[in-house]
Amino acid sequence: MSDTTERPELQEPSLDEQIAAYQREFRDLDPQVEQIVSALGRLNRRMNVAYGRQVAALGISNAEWEVLKTLVLSGAPYRLGPGELAKRLGLTPAAMTHRIDRMAGEGLVTRDRDENNRVRVIVELTDEGRTKWLEAMRMATTFEEDLLQDLSGEERGALGESLIRLLRRVEHEQPDAGGRLTDLD
Repeated sequence: MSDTTERPELQEPSLDEQIAAYQREFRDLDPQVEQIVSALGRLNRRMNVAYGRQVAALGISNAEWEVLKTLVLSGAPYRLGPGELAKRLGLTPAAMTHRIDRMAGEGLVTRDRDENNRVRVIVELTDEGRTKWLEAMRMATTFEEDLLQDLSGEERGALGESLIRLLRRVEHEQPDAGGRLTDLD
């Protein structure tokens, strides 16, 4: 047999296999809880990959998407200071500056001095940035509708309410968990 024999690609174990292995090693495991938590984790990872591919097709990164989204969420005229952007995204000022520099160079945002306070800098969404945001939203909406196509309206409502309850519990227990532990840039 040759040393160059191809090895099958290593795959993530199924949820059932993962839970069985966990139960073998940790007998106090509640398999129902583990199934839910593991499925949510895997779904989150796979959705992030899908969204990343969508924004990459538009020529922007996930990091840039986050800035565009944050500016849109701030409301018209879609302007924030770099410090406020950094705070909302859970980034250091240095990481935010790097991100803004890159995005300004790509025409997605402008960075200008505040006319009322020349020391303060304002980051504003450009028409190009808004166009990229809108196209990403169209793509995401199509993906999300396809993802949830097998759920009835009632099931979607129940799932949404259940996930919001879980989110509120985590937010209550871990109020500082909204930011990042490290910068992504």
